[in-house]
Amino acid sequence: MRVDTTLVTVPVSVLDRQGRFVPNLKREDFSVLENGVEQSIAYFEPAEKPFTVALLLDTSPSTQRHASEIKEAAIGFARQLRPQDRVLIITFSDEVLLLTEATNDINMITQVVLENVKDGYSTRLYDAVHLAIKEQLDRIPGRKAMVLFTDGVDTSSFSANYQSTLREAEELDALIYPIRYDTTDYMDAYQNAGSGNATIVTRSSNWPFGSRTTTRTIYGPRINGGLPLPGTTKADYDRADRYLHALADKSGGRLYQANDPAQLSEAFARIAQELRWQYSIGYYPKAVTEEGGERRQIRVRVDQPDLAVKARDSYMRSSPITPPK
Repeated sequence: MRVDTTLVTVPVSVLDRQGRFVPNLKREDFSVLENGVEQSIAYFEPAEKPFTVALLLDTSPSTQRHASEIKEAAIGFARQLRPQDRVLIITFSDEVLLLTEATNDINMITQVVLENVKDGYSTRLYDAVHLAIKEQLDRIPGRKAMVLFTDGVDTSSFSANYQSTLREAEELDALIYPIRYDTTDYMDAYQNAGSGNATIVTRSSNWPFGSRTTTRTIYGPRINGGLPLPGTTKADYDRADRYLHALADKSGGRLYQANDPAQLSEAFARIAQELRWQYSIGYYPKAVTEEGGERRQIRVRVDQPDLAVKARDSYMRSSPITPPK
């Protein structure tokens, strides 16, 4: 959703009872209410339009055990897009790196992911989200989205924070799809590393008498004053869960869980499908002399039975809006 001078635009997905996306709807099938007042639709773009996706890949220590799965999933996602769609790739750990500008060259995307997605030493998640929004997506016209592949834990951002990136997500005219990858194995292993030991658990399914679990404790010098390492506590993971849910809710996107490679592949496929069948609706708010900083409620409806609408439900008005004469 973007407030551009006076026009408010909202990305919208429509699904039937089986969860399938519904194409071929027309402007007259939709109605929009702001704070309970019906608005006149001034702009309508149907489904099946090209789009740009910012693909953000977490390469911090907590994801290092899953590096090959991350690369495979990223390439698989890019291959699902159409020739007219574009992808830009950002990786983040202790550095935030723009690996490609927006492109539809699948061979270049494959090469970049395989050769340049490297492990790092910390997690600048908030800085990566900020860069993707302000330096990339805000400057790209047309339909766009962010796919954020991460466990949601930030340990070292310095140019953005939890709240500032949520405000930016709320003002962004793009959907954000966090894909939360399960890295609790990292949390379990390293939350006691500050005290001088880490417990590594290895599970094997090749044991002739069934699965076998091997536990190994590694002792080393005390670090971080004996406290748990940043990003390894349950509180860190709870905060990460709240953050990723908020990104999805405020942008009108959806949070996906990826606890194994199959679930990850399914999430990427579902996101690609949703982006293909997305409508864009715009209106000029009828309210005239409202103060800036006010939250406005949005409700999008479809005048057809047995259909569900998915769109953001509010936005922050950052400045007074005066409708055109």
